[in-house]
Amino acid sequence: MFLCYFWLAKPILTPMKQGLYVHIPFCKSRCIYCDFYSTTLPASMQDDFLRSLESEIDIRHNYLSSATVDSIYIGGGTPSVLTLANLERLFNAIHSRFAIKSGAEITIEINPNDLTPEMADILRAQGVNRVSMGVQTFHDDLLRFLCRRHTASQAIAAVELLVSHGITNISIDLIYGLPGQSLLLWQQDLRQATSLPVDHLSAYSLMYEEGTPLYKMLQDKQVEETDEELSLQMFQTLMESASLAGFNHYEISNFARPDRQARHNSGYWTGMHYLGVGPGAHSYNGRSRHANTPDLQAYIAAQGNTTLPDLHQEETLTPTMLREECLLTSLRTAQGVDLNAFVRQFGIKETETLLRRAMPYLNDRELTISSASAQSFLAPSATEPTSAPDNLPEILSVPNSPTQYLALTTKGIFVSDDIISSLF
Repeated sequence: MFLCYFWLAKPILTPMKQGLYVHIPFCKSRCIYCDFYSTTLPASMQDDFLRSLESEIDIRHNYLSSATVDSIYIGGGTPSVLTLANLERLFNAIHSRFAIKSGAEITIEINPNDLTPEMADILRAQGVNRVSMGVQTFHDDLLRFLCRRHTASQAIAAVELLVSHGITNISIDLIYGLPGQSLLLWQQDLRQATSLPVDHLSAYSLMYEEGTPLYKMLQDKQVEETDEELSLQMFQTLMESASLAGFNHYEISNFARPDRQARHNSGYWTGMHYLGVGPGAHSYNGRSRHANTPDLQAYIAAQGNTTLPDLHQEETLTPTMLREECLLTSLRTAQGVDLNAFVRQFGIKETETLLRRAMPYLNDRELTISSASAQSFLAPSATEPTSAPDNLPEILSVPNSPTQYLALTTKGIFVSDDIISSLF
């Protein structure tokens, strides 16, 4: 079907912005589908964690080329389980080492039933201007099955509370393909989601990740995967419902009202350099990846020194890895691959190879080449050319030549896995 992950480090094709990611590993309970690093260790460990996080920020703040960041994303885990005092302490640590660019996007993930008026006030005072909320579904029986801590009414109330406190850039996560979830139930979820004052939707097909309780339930035949036909119908319904509600489909799993794309996550897909702090966090500097060991107790014992051999893994990216990741990530977006930048980074011969491999999909109108930077995936046009000029790579290598983008069409999204892998 199509790709559902978005966390990979990304190659750089053009001058990029810088981001900071902070991983808060605490959860009050684990959702049965989640394979992100988190722990249900007691909240009493928050202070020790914050001390280690402050130390890591001190040690690694020079990882980026400058101290200025264009976006901040605080994820987890569940950042909203931090005490109010520790939330303020977290932001103080960030401000101590980083200059936050004017107008920066500052996002925090929250669980709906953690939010209080006092928390909303602190978030607003600390400059948080975007909240990502894990809702998943508006059906309480499905929420209980997933071991979510909130109810549908709490999710709706949390959105209203944020808006009343001046935080209006709100994103909610949804999951489809849940065991027992019919197309009708999914349509109801989408109607509820698009009726709320939210500007962004992230929607993912349920994944059965090895090592999760949900995966064991599948292996024990306690649940069955949603069949592919229903899953495709759900995705088609998602695209149609989001479009009718005024959302642009700007990345395979993400939809936003105009000018409300997730800037930090978009940076991941377009090559932004970023520093990740906290156990399990990843960093990328254009040449290599740095992955912190996902172990809170080891992180605390080392006082956040993730430069130690046992506290991280490092991977230097080869030209082949950079090229493949460029295709993997750029083609997830409606804009697609900037072919001019591709020529500059990988050369004319690699671009010729790319276009030769893309030709069958261009002819089938599953890929398109356009001079416009699309804000939403486009339906193939009957007037579109079915092939690229033979000399396009040479044209693209000329300074100041018009920018061209290779992108999936709406038709191509449904076979994006096959298309992207064949372009490698």
